[in-house]
Amino acid sequence: MLLSTFIFAVMNVLIKYVPNIPAIEIILFRSIVSFLMSGIALKAQRVPLFGTNKKILLFRGLAGALALMMFFTTLQEIPLASAVTLMFLGPIFTAILGMWIVKEKVAWLQWVFFGLSFGGILMIKGFDARVSPEMALLGVGAAFFSGIAYNMIRKLKTSEHPLVIIFYFPLVTLPIVGIYSAFHWVWPVGIEWLVLLAIGVLTQVAQYFMTKSYQSEELSKVANLNFIGIIYALGFGYVLFEETFNLLTYLGMTLVMVGVVLNVVYKQKKRKAV
Repeated sequence: MLLSTFIFAVMNVLIKYVPNIPAIEIILFRSIVSFLMSGIALKAQRVPLFGTNKKILLFRGLAGALALMMFFTTLQEIPLASAVTLMFLGPIFTAILGMWIVKEKVAWLQWVFFGLSFGGILMIKGFDARVSPEMALLGVGAAFFSGIAYNMIRKLKTSEHPLVIIFYFPLVTLPIVGIYSAFHWVWPVGIEWLVLLAIGVLTQVAQYFMTKSYQSEELSKVANLNFIGIIYALGFGYVLFEETFNLLTYLGMTLVMVGVVLNVVYKQKKRKAV
């Protein structure tokens, strides 16, 4: 999960380097690369492409597609660290939704930690004028649908090959983004082609490690390791895009991280006690 988080951080940076390419079109290129890489790898390993739990796999693919479309849009429209921080609600939605989807319990103290993180998100929206209500809502929506997608991965556990789970993402996404892109196409120019290819390859590698992680460990514990992504986002945003924030916005980001980290520590201690 740590390796996956770093690779995703690099991918996020690359997305901001192609601001004139629509977010949906970026997802189209990413999905084509993922479709080809996953399909070839599965064929080489003689693993059936469509798996056995088709309904869950399709639902995971749809939730992942919606999350990615919303997240990529926020990446292009608001500061890098703000977009990533909004996405940090993903682990919280993962844990909350996990109560119903995979029957994992959430203790009352965890709700306090969740509240801290939600409070941090409200501070970011309230004290950063670059984050519009629409973008804030899109960011929260991306986190919600990512929580559904992660629960679907956990529900599959070891019953499906990780590459089969990844394969279903482009399988579901391509028709959706393909139709949209056909009517809103923008031709990439020069190095933009390489950037789009790199986004696709890096995402494929990162998703493989992420999927293995979610299949192998408890959701509310593993998902929260994503908090390191805010450190990458702040660093990359400052160095590459000269993004800075006021003190209260930094405080909001800190609250998000504190809520997420406390949840990780609590779950680890509880597991050891059991």
